Amino acid sequence: MSAPDFSHDGIRTARGTAFRYLFMICALLSILTTVAILLTLLVDAVDFFRIVSPVEFLTGTQWSPTNEPVSFGVLPLISGTLIITIGSAMVALPIGLLTAIYLSEYASERRRAYLKPALEVLAGVPTVVYGYFALVYVTPVLDTFLPLSTFNALSASIMVGIMIIPMVSSISEDAMSAVPDSLRQASYGLGATKFTVSTSVVVPAALSGIFSSFILALSRAIGETMIVAIAAGQTPRMVDLTDPAGMFLNSIQPMTSAMVQIGTGDIVGQGAAYKSLFAVGLTLFVITFAMNLVSELIASRYREVYR
Repeated sequence: MSAPDFSHDGIRTARGTAFRYLFMICALLSILTTVAILLTLLVDAVDFFRIVSPVEFLTGTQWSPTNEPVSFGVLPLISGTLIITIGSAMVALPIGLLTAIYLSEYASERRRAYLKPALEVLAGVPTVVYGYFALVYVTPVLDTFLPLSTFNALSASIMVGIMIIPMVSSISEDAMSAVPDSLRQASYGLGATKFTVSTSVVVPAALSGIFSSFILALSRAIGETMIVAIAAGQTPRMVDLTDPAGMFLNSIQPMTSAMVQIGTGDIVGQGAAYKSLFAVGLTLFVITFAMNLVSELIASRYREVYR
C-alpha cells in the first residue's frame, strides 16, 4: 500500500478531485430535484385521471372543481394563461429588445454600467409587490378611461410584462455584445448608419439569443403566480375571439391562480378537486418544458458561429 502523497502537487490534485465531485453532486441534485417534482406531479395526476377522463380534462370548457355542478375542463385556465402571456409579451418584448439595442449599440460604457444593473433590479422586486401595485395603482389609473373590472387581465399583463423586461433585455444585450465588431466596422465602411448597423446587422446576427430571451421570458410569464392571483381575479373563462377587448378588461383565472385557489381552499385532501391541482401543474410543466425545448431548437437553428 503506497503512502499518502502530502506534497504540494498531491494536495492540489486531491483538492481538484474533491471539487470535481462536489460540482458533480450539485449537478445531480438539480437533476434529481426536477425528476422528483415531475414524479410527484405524475403520481397524483394519474390518480386524478382515474377519476376524471383525460379527454374531459383537456377538452372541457368549464372549470368548477369545488362548486356544483363540478367540472374539470382545463381549457378556460389555459385560455387565461394565454391572455396573460400575450399581454405581457406585448409589453416586454418590444421594450426589452429596444432597451437591449440601446445598451449594446448606443450607450457609453459608463452609462451601461449604471443602466444595466438598475434595470435588473426589476427582476429582484417580489412579485407580490407587483401584484398589489397592479391592483391598487394600475387598475384605478386605467379605470379612468377604460371600463375595467376591479380584477382584470390588463393590469396583470402589464405588470407581468414589466417584471420580465430585464430577462429580455439582459439576454438580448449579451447576445448582441457577442457579435464581433468586425461586422459593425465592415458595415460602417460601406456607409451604413448606426441605426442600419443595429437593426440590419447586429440584431440578425444575434437572432438566436434574442429568440431564446423571448421564449424564456414568456415561460417565466406563464408560470407567474402572485401577480395574476392578486390582480387578474379568479373567474375562469374561455377566450371570446369576437370580443378581444373583453378578454383583457374582465377578470380571468390562469392556471397558476387556479392552483393557488385549490391549494389554499377548504377541500378534501384525497378528493378529485385536490388531485386536479397536480393535473393542472403537470399541464403547466409540459407547456413550459415544450417552450424551453423550442427555445433550444431555435437557438441551435439560428446560432451564428464566429471565428
